Amino acid sequence: MVKISEKIEVIEKLKKFIYKNDLDGYIIPKNDKYFTEYSNVNNLHKISKFTGSAGFAIVLKKRNYLFVDGRYTLQANKQCGDNFQILELPHMLPKNLNKLKNIKIGFDPKLFTESTLDNYFETKVNLIPIEFKFKENYKKESGFFYHLNKSVTGENSNSKIKRVKKYLKKKKINYLYISASENVNWLLNIRGKDLPNSPIANCKLIITDNNKLYFFSNLRKLSNLNLNKFKNIVFCEENTLLKVISKFRGNKFAIDRYTCSLFEEKIISSIFKIVSKIDPIYDLKAIKNSTEIKNTYKAHIEDGVAVTRFLYWFKNNKKIKSEKKIEKKLEELRKLSKNYLYPSFDTIAGSGPNGAIIHYKSNNKTNRQLKRNDILLVDSGGQYKWGTTDITRTICCGKISNKIKDNFTRVLKGHIAVATYNLNNKTIGRFIDKSARKFLNKVGLDYAHGTGHGVGFFLNVHEGPQGISKYNRVILRKGMILSNEPGYYLNNHYGIRIENLIYIDKYKNNLFFKNFTHAPIDTDMINFKMLNKKEKKYLFNYHLEVYSQISKYLNKSERKWLVNLIK
Repeated sequence: MVKISEKIEVIEKLKKFIYKNDLDGYIIPKNDKYFTEYSNVNNLHKISKFTGSAGFAIVLKKRNYLFVDGRYTLQANKQCGDNFQILELPHMLPKNLNKLKNIKIGFDPKLFTESTLDNYFETKVNLIPIEFKFKENYKKESGFFYHLNKSVTGENSNSKIKRVKKYLKKKKINYLYISASENVNWLLNIRGKDLPNSPIANCKLIITDNNKLYFFSNLRKLSNLNLNKFKNIVFCEENTLLKVISKFRGNKFAIDRYTCSLFEEKIISSIFKIVSKIDPIYDLKAIKNSTEIKNTYKAHIEDGVAVTRFLYWFKNNKKIKSEKKIEKKLEELRKLSKNYLYPSFDTIAGSGPNGAIIHYKSNNKTNRQLKRNDILLVDSGGQYKWGTTDITRTICCGKISNKIKDNFTRVLKGHIAVATYNLNNKTIGRFIDKSARKFLNKVGLDYAHGTGHGVGFFLNVHEGPQGISKYNRVILRKGMILSNEPGYYLNNHYGIRIENLIYIDKYKNNLFFKNFTHAPIDTDMINFKMLNKKEKKYLFNYHLEVYSQISKYLNKSERKWLVNLIK
């Protein structure tokens, strides 16, 4: 945790840097040089106290701005409102900045891609590439890289590499620079411990058209790998990109527009012609094979047992509970599985008004004691051997108002609409998102986040390109994993979200969603009069499936409680 005095000290140091270099301001992003969502490096938190997973700050000589999306506006105001003006993306620079001519804003070219800068700033300011060095007091990368065998991944790395090379040959590309670590991890079937919530090995890779691959990373972390399994791979130290590619022949390079920094892009473009900014691995990785689906399903059975035990404990334990105690209890229950490793993200346990903060994280200052008639929103997940989980449940511990019940039921109806959506070969996430919101929209309500995100196989809990949102146009295909999580949030009162992970299956020519998640939905929150026959049947069958899959792992009291939900 960054102390307030340290934060002020960092801002003052940055402002001195701004004056010294004749700048008007400086941009600080959330991401590190690998552009990962979760990282041990978080300069944005150092300077602002903001703990969300996305955003950036602009520090000027006399004003500070923090840009976040709709998930984080409440949180950002609470955490940073005293020192930063909060602006919601996709709004760009404040109007008073746009009016200034030749305003000079500094940025670290190793932490921004060209596309990000174009999207956020267009040509409205004069962007100056210059590095400001933050004090490195974060937790260092730890752990060695390791290999996953085919029984886990369902496909060996040589097969995956051949598929990528086939793409390069078709597009007449000489070199592909894979700057997204998650894509290299998928391609080579390796994992690591460089991130706090994802089993990612920080690394980058170049695939060439002459059968050689060049792997960039901290080579000291490779000692646990059997390097004989990686044929035709040249292992290179980090930050040697220019030295390595200077020896290449050929002219056409492909990079990744999402994770190839402006610094790296300039290095490559100084020697080669960049003909594409698309990394094909995103699309390949999004479609899970049958082994990945099977292993992810196993992880969700174990996770479902832990979450169901937690729900039983919460509903039947009358002692006063705090948000921190709830987080601890859920983690304890997950740890009972020998295959559980660690959370796939920091657990969100928001009670009462804290539940309205979409990505709330309790601390010693905000930790609430639950009151009798509070509702609780718990969003959590785990990394298992082998699979990634993510689940949200909203539950009550006493009597709740009819209005809350009605809003919960509207969210549930949206959740069921997603799960039962009639998929076809042209379905995109934007279409499904409309179905999820329609029951809230009918009464003038909505939520400021997407309905679903893609999920990786024992990788990141948030994975593209697939998603269910107002803007996602990716065609949904068999084998894709997504979340199904509509919600509703009443500022300073409560939050509601119901989330399952789902995957796309196919029978004959019919595509359909199937649930990975196996944990009950709180029936005490439902106004059953608002559900139609189809929705009631779905809920009955869902709870029946949950019971049939996990009841044998529960004790007698837990089983009895669970069976009473099947109605």
